[in-house]
Amino acid sequence: MLSKLNDPQREAVSYMGGPLLVLAGAGSGKTRVITHKIVHLIEHQGFEPKHIAAITFTNKAAREMQERVSDLLKGKPSKGLTVTTFHSLGLQILRSEAQLLGYKPRFSILDSADSLKVISDILTTTDKQLLKRTQWRISHWKNALMSPEAAAKNAEDELDVASAKIYQLYQQALKAYQAVDFDDLIRLPVEIFQTHHDALHKWQMKLRYLLIDEYQDTNACQYHLVKLLTGSQGQFTAVGDDDQAIYAWRGADVENLRQLTTDFPQLQVIKLEQNYRSTVRILRAANHVIANNPKLFEKRLWSDLGLGDLIQVHPAKDEEHEAEMVAMKLLAHKFEHRTFYKDYAVLYRGNHQARLIEQQLRQQKIPYTVSGGQSFFDRAEIKDLVSYLRLIANEDDDPAFIRAATTPKKGIGSTTLERLGEYAAGRHISLFEAAFEPSFQRDFINGRGKKQLEDLITFCDFINRMQQRAPRDPAGEVLQDLLTAIQYEAFLYDSEEPRAAETKWGNVLDFVGWLTKKGDEEDSTLLQLTQTVALMSMLEGREEGEPDAVKLSTLHAAKGLEFGHVFLIGVEEGILPHRESQDAAKVEEERRLMYVGITRAQRSLTITYCKKRKRAGDWEHCEPSRFIEELPEDDIRHAGKSLTTDPAERKKNAANRIAHMKAMLEK
Repeated sequence: MLSKLNDPQREAVSYMGGPLLVLAGAGSGKTRVITHKIVHLIEHQGFEPKHIAAITFTNKAAREMQERVSDLLKGKPSKGLTVTTFHSLGLQILRSEAQLLGYKPRFSILDSADSLKVISDILTTTDKQLLKRTQWRISHWKNALMSPEAAAKNAEDELDVASAKIYQLYQQALKAYQAVDFDDLIRLPVEIFQTHHDALHKWQMKLRYLLIDEYQDTNACQYHLVKLLTGSQGQFTAVGDDDQAIYAWRGADVENLRQLTTDFPQLQVIKLEQNYRSTVRILRAANHVIANNPKLFEKRLWSDLGLGDLIQVHPAKDEEHEAEMVAMKLLAHKFEHRTFYKDYAVLYRGNHQARLIEQQLRQQKIPYTVSGGQSFFDRAEIKDLVSYLRLIANEDDDPAFIRAATTPKKGIGSTTLERLGEYAAGRHISLFEAAFEPSFQRDFINGRGKKQLEDLITFCDFINRMQQRAPRDPAGEVLQDLLTAIQYEAFLYDSEEPRAAETKWGNVLDFVGWLTKKGDEEDSTLLQLTQTVALMSMLEGREEGEPDAVKLSTLHAAKGLEFGHVFLIGVEEGILPHRESQDAAKVEEERRLMYVGITRAQRSLTITYCKKRKRAGDWEHCEPSRFIEELPEDDIRHAGKSLTTDPAERKKNAANRIAHMKAMLEK
């Protein structure tokens, strides 16, 4: 098995002398190292699969890793092997140890929209900017392992003081609802392990060797979890690349790589520098750009895949011309090289840059897919409707209960939900069940809440009626009656601008139409369809066969992917680097983003920028990004500049290109 690896990969797989950091450059085979090391641990180091955990950041990466390990083991048992995301591992720990924090094992997990609603109820505002900013601040504190008390103590201004108070109230509300948010899935296991040594020892014995993927993307909380689980012995292999650390804005801390060398003085560092993806010119460009950042560890990517094409740099008059130029160049390149649409990607700094590209691709009938944008199932209006479906299918689904009970408003406010949550937590039952308990109803009425209780019971009775109809009536009929009963269309038009409300209502009708059709075609009940929707929302984006389509993606969403031919657009000052990222540390991260964009390309790379752009209706002059200046001049062809000054040579090159095109046409 090891014979298929290069020397540094083989060393990384075989090393068992203590903690190991594998610095894996872009395209250097990091997943191969992790999967081969798992097999090496099982087959040659005597580890049982149940004592090994490989941790990554996405379900897709975990799935791919699991499949590769199964292939390598060739049918040998791998039962009990943990290949999972940080948050899934945190969830496993939390489910097992929930009682240590006063949670029931069936606690609820709130997604971003659910937690935003809780914050909105606390602040009694619908100011989306304020809510998002507060949510981000709380998330930042949680990822840095700061309690509400510590956040208040370290507050630097009045806004921080106010946010810390909201953080405290938010945590109290979550506890009352017996709910946790996404950040708690890592923070709470750390809290458990820091205060309950028996629980920590149990999990250290269970997970005796850890492999951590994309280590540069870990935040303080995730680093503490790894450190606690691996203990003083440091039985782990961390794989990462400081040059691809592009997630500081969501709490990732590249300093965790440096911290490893301090916390584990015996740390071994192995570098993977051979790239199996890109040509020499593309790698030289990447190395030149990233060399302008201060280095934690020195490394230079190299390749034996040949010199490759020159990197093309094209200015455009404006963004419309840029979009048109990309579409035309893509079509011409595809025709000349007999490639597929799926061999191409258009990458950009921000989602707003995709609109004109999409228009041009549609105009030229070029198929495309978009990643890094919002999933259909993540739209608020779809999640509102799905919360009702989830609750009809399972009345014990507390997050669904909270969302459905408060959207649209039904007289059930945060005070009612908090009292209901406290009662449910004390009795270890769901919110729905708690609402019907005589002792809860009696206490609620004594607290002068008769009207609120009536509203709560009216809602629960409505869900009960829907539950009775769901297994027998046609799905479409039940859905239409549901929308009418909750007056969802009126709610949208009352709470949104007319155009936004129209779009959202259109999405709801599309969703209901799709479910109705599916129910008729498959003779499925609403309960069966709800399970289908849950599965689809979890697996959305997982293509069984990759479509033949150009991929449009933000640079952040493209990390980990590779494409034959890449168009990197909008490489201008103010876009890349972003206008809000002008201090030294932020420019370094923007440069890493440029590096990620360059290293997505296997065979050709085209970089474009605009000379002017419209901002707020006015034309603005644009400057090419400083990162273009950092590219190696010998590997770049600037549009309009001839590669040779020799007229005979130019004529010969033109004749060769014409002959090549004729040959393609004849084929």
